[in-house]
Amino acid sequence: MNTYSQGKLQAYKDKNENRARLLIKCPDQPGIVAAVSKFLSDHGANIVASNQYTMDPEGGEFFMRVEFDCPDLKENAERIELEFLPLASRFQMEWKMMYVSELKNMAIFVSKEPHCLLELLWEWQSGDLMANIALVISNHETAREMVESLGIPFYYIPASKEIRKQVEEQQKQLLEQYDVDIIVLARYMQILTNDFVKGYENRIINIHHSFLPAFIGAKPYERAYQRGVKMIGATSHYVTSDLDEGPIIEQNIGRVDHRDNEDAMKKIGQSIERSVLARAVKWHLDDRIIVHRNKTIVF
Repeated sequence: MNTYSQGKLQAYKDKNENRARLLIKCPDQPGIVAAVSKFLSDHGANIVASNQYTMDPEGGEFFMRVEFDCPDLKENAERIELEFLPLASRFQMEWKMMYVSELKNMAIFVSKEPHCLLELLWEWQSGDLMANIALVISNHETAREMVESLGIPFYYIPASKEIRKQVEEQQKQLLEQYDVDIIVLARYMQILTNDFVKGYENRIINIHHSFLPAFIGAKPYERAYQRGVKMIGATSHYVTSDLDEGPIIEQNIGRVDHRDNEDAMKKIGQSIERSVLARAVKWHLDDRIIVHRNKTIVF
C-alpha cells in the first residue's frame, strides 16, 4: 500500500472511531423513528444523518438508515447492541449495526479488460474509496503489474466452466485467508456457481455492460449494435443465482447513433461502466444500501 493511501485510510479511521451506522428494515407502524431516536439519545449518541422510506404507510415495509456519533463507542458497542434487542423485537426489525472505523476488506475479481479495476484502484489511491483492497484475483495475467505496483497481492487462477468448482475452492480459501467482506466483479468474465454466490449473499457486486434488463448475458454491445439502439448503458447489481438479474444498485446511459460501430459503443460503454461500478461500491462501503427482495433501497 502506498503511503498516501495508507495515510488517508488511517485518518478516516481515526476521525470516525466513535461513529456507527444503523440499518433497519421492518413493517411500517407509528413510533419507529421516535423510538430509535430516543434509544440513541438515551445512550449519549448524536444523530448526524437519518433517512427513512416506506413502501406503504398502511402496513408496508419501512426502511431506515441512521448515522450517529457516540462517545467511547468501541467500549460500549456490545452493550448498545444488546440493549437494542428489545426495541428491535418490539418492531419486528431486521437490523445491522456497522462501525465506520472498521473498514471492509475487499476482493476484486477481474479478467482481461482492466478499465473497471483501474477506476477502483484510482479511487482507492486518491483516498476516495474507504476500504482495504485485500487482494485481486484474475483468470488472466493482464493486471498483475498494475496491481502489485501498489503493494496489493495478485493471484492468477486460470478458470473455465470445466474446472469451475476447483477454481472456486481456491478462491474461497483466499477469501477466507484475507477475511474478505465484499467481492467486486470488475469485468470478471466467468459465471459463479450457486454455492459460491450463496456464501456471499448481497456481498458480490457486478458490473454488467448493458442497461439491464436489456441484453442480459454475453456480448451486449454487439447485440445493441445489431439492434440499432440509440442509448447504451451499464448496470451494477448484486449477484444472485439468476444471471444478471440480481438487485440493481446503480445504472447510467450514454447516447450513440448510426455512426457508432461495436468498437465505438464499447469505448463509450467502458467509461459508463467505470463510474457506475465505482458509485455502487462506494454506496455499499458507506452502508447506504438495504436489499428488499429483488430491489434495493439506496439512501
